[in-house]
Amino acid sequence: MIKPDGVARGLTDEILKRIRGAGLQVTSMRRMKLDRGLAEKLYEVHRGKDYFEPLVDFVLSGDVVVMTVEGDRAITRMRELIGVTDPLKAAKGTIRGDFGSSTRENIIHAADSPENAKRELALFFGN
Repeated sequence: MIKPDGVARGLTDEILKRIRGAGLQVTSMRRMKLDRGLAEKLYEVHRGKDYFEPLVDFVLSGDVVVMTVEGDRAITRMRELIGVTDPLKAAKGTIRGDFGSSTRENIIHAADSPENAKRELALFFGN
């Protein structure tokens, strides 16, 4: 998911180019505005933490682009492509390292496991 900061800064095409350049396929995609219920379900694992509400508020602040990315080792490769959560610690050449500004405004979200990918895709696409 390209977060509101990435969409607002016009980075969608650049991010898609990087994903495709890594040999991955974007098989479904849509731009949308999340509602609070959906945002809270997305970040459910962080409920109760001090950054939960600010994270939810941020993802509600603008449009996002949700997508299904497929390919060999897609989850691992996407995690490598986007970089670590903190853009200040993310390697240059990663999406977060090149474009992120904080741990919350870090351009992109990607599932970290097959189980989370399945859960998140169901939230966005009903699969």
